[in-house]
Amino acid sequence: GRFDAERLLKALQDHQTTNLSAAATHYRMMRNSGAAAKYQYSIRKLSFTGEPIDSETAAFAEAAFGTPVCSMYGTTEIGVILVNYPGAADLPVKPGSLGKPIPGGRVEVHDAAGQPCDPGVTGELKVWRKGAWIATKDLGRIDADGYFYHGGRADDVIISAGWTMSAVEIENAILRHGDVREAAAIGVPDALRGQVVKAFVVSERAGDDAFVRELQDLVRAQLSQHEYPRQVEFVSELPKTPAGKVHRKVLRERERAAAIA
Repeated sequence: GRFDAERLLKALQDHQTTNLSAAATHYRMMRNSGAAAKYQYSIRKLSFTGEPIDSETAAFAEAAFGTPVCSMYGTTEIGVILVNYPGAADLPVKPGSLGKPIPGGRVEVHDAAGQPCDPGVTGELKVWRKGAWIATKDLGRIDADGYFYHGGRADDVIISAGWTMSAVEIENAILRHGDVREAAAIGVPDALRGQVVKAFVVSERAGDDAFVRELQDLVRAQLSQHEYPRQVEFVSELPKTPAGKVHRKVLRERERAAAIA
């Protein structure tokens, strides 16, 4: 059945759960339910996987449960390869990071030529396995301390008028608006720019022109001037995968079908 945020929150109290791992979307739904303060928790560790978590939702989780929500990143084929998890003296948690490779694991960020990127430079995350570098189709970067950061799926990159943009960064900027419950960003065809950013927003507030301008100004203030959504569509819900991740591919397919019709 459908995920019920308050049912989970009550179950965490009733069963005195100490360790919770969920998709970032589930934490957002718990936050949006407004019910977290109704219950008492025994949580010692929180983690998420499957998609990045925005800073507001991460702050909610830490405030509600009393511990940071930490990342576990991996692939279906290989399993978990990067962790940002408390407990190891030599691996302090860095908020917003995917963490570092698991013991014995090798992960690098490579450019289009297959060469390692310098710290701070975005490329594709690759995993060393069975004598070869395996592409994850995820973008990312590494910092000077060896921590990795997610840059979104390669499929989710938006290129507009020669500028390369991350759907994840745009979504995170939109989610900082207090009236936004969920958000997704994709590139849609544009005769002049090739693509422009279109945002899909879930909100209880009416989606009028003033709200659209607020969202556009919010993105402009956080990112570069060309990354704001030129199109905004207000929807009742976003399509999601069985794992609870926002399904941007479905949104792109809907837009392509609408353009043909």
